[in-house]
Amino acid sequence: MRLDRWKIVLERIKTIPEHPVLTSCLVLLALAMIVFGLSYSYYVEDYYNFVGQVLAEAHGMLFDIAVIGILIYWLNENGQKRMRIRTYLDEIEDFRLWESEEAAFRTAGNIKRLNRYRKYKLDLVNCYLTRTNLSNVILKGSNLNTANITHSNLIQGNLENARMNQTDFEGSNLNQVNLCRSYASGANFSNTFLIKSNLEGSFLIKANFENALLTEANLQGSVLMGANLKNANLLKADLRGVEGLTVEQLLEAKTLQNALLDDSLREQLMAQAPELIEP
Repeated sequence: MRLDRWKIVLERIKTIPEHPVLTSCLVLLALAMIVFGLSYSYYVEDYYNFVGQVLAEAHGMLFDIAVIGILIYWLNENGQKRMRIRTYLDEIEDFRLWESEEAAFRTAGNIKRLNRYRKYKLDLVNCYLTRTNLSNVILKGSNLNTANITHSNLIQGNLENARMNQTDFEGSNLNQVNLCRSYASGANFSNTFLIKSNLEGSFLIKANFENALLTEANLQGSVLMGANLKNANLLKADLRGVEGLTVEQLLEAKTLQNALLDDSLREQLMAQAPELIEP
């Protein structure tokens, strides 16, 4: 009978390491008994002096926690942050050239997570981002060359100074997007919404704006050499100082009513197609 009880006790002792909290409490209790036992004589003979030394050690412990503990915590958090950023970048690289719904949504999610860590300049060359929601994302200075961003939402996004050569935005919503000083030669903006978008100073050589809605868009100082403006809505658009823009391109537009134009272009349009610019 006693043997069975000892077996039960031994089995329970063996299970103690499986419970970290219980193990820690038992270790603390054992060490406390040893320390208090060895210090008993000091409690009896030199209590006040001993307590003073203990308090001095307590102050040192607080200093260690305040300085070393916080420093270690900061270094740990900073290291974990870099690891997470590296993971998100690696996932974007893994999904590059993979044309699937999963690849599009995973890449878009990683872009938003990187934005939360203030990482805006990303390599998105050849990335598949069709039918995703990228509204309010910041991709300043990013490389989106030849990316597929068709039928997506980029409302109020910031793509300032980004590279978007040969990028496909067909059917996407880019209302109020900042594309200032971007490089989008050969980009496809057909059937896109670019209402109140800022394309000031952008390179749009041979870009396709067929059927695009450019109402109140700012194209001032941009380069539109060879750009396709067939059936584009340029109502109230700012086209002052645009380089490479010809009357032949503007004649293909759907409307230029209340658009801001250089005097020479306005005069030629008034002579050839006044209905385009007059209400």
